[in-house]
Amino acid sequence: MSANLSSFLSAITTSPTIQCSLLAAPAVLVLASRLIAYTPAPHAPRIHSSLATLPKSSRSWSLYPDTYYEGGAYARLPYGSVRYWLIGPEGGKRVVLIHGLTIPAIIWKDVVPELAAEGYRVLVYDVYGRGYSDAPHTTYDASLYITQLALLLQHVGWINANIVGVSMGGAIATAFAAQFPNLVDDKVVLIASVGLYESSDLPWRFKFNASPLMQFVKSSYAYRLYLQYRATQQVPSDDPISELVRIQSAYLPGFNRAVASTVRDGPLRNLAPQFAALGRQSRKTGGRVLLIWGTNDEDVPYHFTSRLKALIPHAELVAIDGGPHDITLSHGHEVSRALVEFLG
Repeated sequence: MSANLSSFLSAITTSPTIQCSLLAAPAVLVLASRLIAYTPAPHAPRIHSSLATLPKSSRSWSLYPDTYYEGGAYARLPYGSVRYWLIGPEGGKRVVLIHGLTIPAIIWKDVVPELAAEGYRVLVYDVYGRGYSDAPHTTYDASLYITQLALLLQHVGWINANIVGVSMGGAIATAFAAQFPNLVDDKVVLIASVGLYESSDLPWRFKFNASPLMQFVKSSYAYRLYLQYRATQQVPSDDPISELVRIQSAYLPGFNRAVASTVRDGPLRNLAPQFAALGRQSRKTGGRVLLIWGTNDEDVPYHFTSRLKALIPHAELVAIDGGPHDITLSHGHEVSRALVEFLG
C-alpha cells in the first residue's frame, strides 16, 4: 500500500502532463462555473441629473427656467425624465421641434411663439443629456434619440406629427422618419441638418474632444470643478446661449459625456441610407421634405444641400442669405415664415 502511494506521488511530481493538468484545473473549474451559472438580470443604466437639480441661485434658472415655455411637464421614460412643453391650441396641426447637439430647446425661442400664434400645436423638448432632461449613462446613438421621441409621442397621446429638426435635430428627424414612417404625418423639415459628415469633415479638435481619453477627462469631477471655478470668475455673458452651454458643461455630470458620445456614436454622420429612405417613403406617400439653410453656415456648409438633394430629389429648399448655423436664433422670423408656408 505504501509502495503504491509512493509510486503515485512520484508519477505526479515527475509527469509534466499531470502537473499541467493540476495547474489548469482551478481555471477550468472557474470557467465552467461561469458558463453554466444563471445570468443575473442586467442593471438599469445610471442616470445623471439635469438642470432641474441645480440650486435656484444658478444663472441657468434665469437664462432658461423649466417654465420657459407654457405647458411644461416631465415624462418618466425608461432612460430618465424628459422635459417637454406643449404650446398652441389643442386642435392645431401637430408639429415636433427637435434641437441640436449642445443647445437645448431654448434654440426655438423665436420660432415657438410664431407657430403657436399661427394655430399650430407645438411639442418641443430637451433631448437626453441636455437641459432639463436626464442624462442616462449609455451610448448616445441614433437609436437612443429616436426611441426617446417615439416614447414621448406615445406619452402625450399623439398618433403622428410633422417633424422639424435643426442641426443634429435634423438627423434625429431623418432617422425617426426612416424608422417610424407611420408616426410622421406628411412633412419633415431639416434645418442645417447634420448626418452626412465624413470623418474628414470633422475638425481635428472636434474628434479629439470626443476621444475616449478626453471623454474620461471631461467627465471627471476634477474637470468639472475647474469649469465651475472658471464660471465663477467670469462676469455674466452678453450671450446667454453660450453661457447656458458652459453651465451645462460645468455642472451637469452627464452633459460632456453625452456630447462626446454623440459625436463618436450618434447621428452626425453615416445617415445617407436614412436620408434616402426618407426620400423614397415621402415620394411613395405623397409627403414633402423641406430644407432650410443659411448661406453662411460654417458648421454644415451650404454645399451639403446638394448632397441632400441627391438623396431626396424632390426636397424643397429655402436658402436664407447670410444665415449662420444657429439660424433659428439669428433668423427666427424667417425660419418661422418658411415653416408656416410649408406646413400649411
